Amino acid sequence: MSVVNAEEQAFSRWAGERQLALLRTAVLLTGDRHRAEDLVQEALTQVALRWRRLQDAHPEAYARQVIVRGNISWWRKHRHELVLDVYDDAAASPADTVDAERRIVLDRALAALTPRQRATVVLRYYDDLSERETAEMLGVSVGTVKSQTHLALRRLREASPELAELIGEDRR
Repeated sequence: MSVVNAEEQAFSRWAGERQLALLRTAVLLTGDRHRAEDLVQEALTQVALRWRRLQDAHPEAYARQVIVRGNISWWRKHRHELVLDVYDDAAASPADTVDAERRIVLDRALAALTPRQRATVVLRYYDDLSERETAEMLGVSVGTVKSQTHLALRRLREASPELAELIGEDRR
């Protein structure tokens, strides 16, 4: 087996294992599945182009950074637009109601955040990054991550009392 084929197989295996986790992050960051899919595709393309250098380093961190920065670029260009999905209650089955209701509450609460606050919450609490890692990913200081997290959690509590129990006290 040639080195190129081995590298292609290693990338394909890595991409197959990590694609859903990257998509989850992108969906939470954007609130838009289609844009999230585009961001993940771009991230996987960028990782593939740099696979030889990244395969022994941290390809997922690089992919996540491509997603975050791509989303930041998008919302800088479109910051005056606000698109919210409308949920159709009639389409849900009774078995899905509890999970669907939680998801609706979460989606609405995340939509109430600024893009930077949303990115901070997603990276800190969904992707479990440290304050330092989140700051590096967003290209801001650790202090900015702390303040954005504090403001985001306060806004989430105010926007959605249902989430207040889940959020608990602000952990800085």
